[in-house]
Amino acid sequence: MRLLLNVIWLFFCGFWMAVGYVIAGVICCVLIITIPFGLASFRIANYALWPFGRTIEPRRDAGAGSAIGNLIWIVFAGWWLALGHVVTGLLLCVTIIGIPLGIANFKMIPISLVPLGSRIVPTA
Repeated sequence: MRLLLNVIWLFFCGFWMAVGYVIAGVICCVLIITIPFGLASFRIANYALWPFGRTIEPRRDAGAGSAIGNLIWIVFAGWWLALGHVVTGLLLCVTIIGIPLGIANFKMIPISLVPLGSRIVPTA
C-alpha cells in the first residue's frame, strides 16, 4: 500500500514539492552562510518525493542555534513552502482518493516551517 501511495504522491504533488525544496536548497547553498538551511532543504526534498513509510521526529541534541535558524528560515523560505503544502493538501482533499495525500501534505507543514532540529526516520 505504501508503494502505491508513494507513486500516486510522486505523480500528483511530490515531484513539484521536491522541486520547490531543491530550488530553496540551491539558493541557500549559493549564499554561503546559509548552507545549513540548504542541506536541510535537500533532506526535506528527499522526504517530499517519497513520504509514506517515513516520519518526522525531533532531535534531542538541537539547541538554541537551531531555534534561531528556524526563525530565519520561516521568514525567508518556510512560509512559502508551507503555503505550497496547504494549497496542495486542500486541492488533494477535494477527492476521496486524494484525502490520504492531502493529509500527508498537512503533516509536512511543520518540517517545512522549522526544518532544523528535526530528522526524518523510517516508520517501524
